Amino acid sequence: MDGRRQTAGRMIGRYLAGSVLVAALVVAGVAVRVTATAGVDQREPVDAILVLGAAQYDGDPSSIFRARLDHALTLFREGVAPRIVTVGGSQAGDTFTEASSGRTYLLEQGVPADAVDAVGEGNDTLVSLRAGADALRSRGLDSVVLVTDPWHAHRSSVMARDLGLTVEVSSVDRGPAAGTSIAPRYVLRETLGTLYYTLVGGSSGLGYEVL
Repeated sequence: MDGRRQTAGRMIGRYLAGSVLVAALVVAGVAVRVTATAGVDQREPVDAILVLGAAQYDGDPSSIFRARLDHALTLFREGVAPRIVTVGGSQAGDTFTEASSGRTYLLEQGVPADAVDAVGEGNDTLVSLRAGADALRSRGLDSVVLVTDPWHAHRSSVMARDLGLTVEVSSVDRGPAAGTSIAPRYVLRETLGTLYYTLVGGSSGLGYEVL
């Protein structure tokens, strides 16, 4: 009897060890993809440049959001796409949405009004992307260059593809969200967020409302 218990105990221990190893490999694999996607800069012609929102203050984009908008402006001027779509809703008490603040900023930089759409829905990445995808499809558009912060690019591109968009990625290369000093905590957060999305298929709540 003791021998059988010992054998069963060893088998359970092996299964547990194997499960832990598999889980560690999965987490490491996602972290590698988050890191690899952070360095991607694709600029092939597409239907639209899709800019994910970030914080705005009374209509003034935060420094993180402004970096994304400036990057989208560069892509637009390079002829990557004839249209820019900004996405992102508002917080309680806000007068402006992230999307409308982004659109106003781009108009001030000289982008024609008929070349910028603001989709002011969603308080997290998934909901904002879903609203943006619906708006694009209503115009018969489906290919985008996704503009966001480097460490956020993998998770948001996975979501956008799941929503039926053909996705390229061009992350910001300057600004407060592009520094290497913040990489470890951002990679961890985005790895957990990606795993949560993969398992649950919904918004993770692991970061800012719209990253």
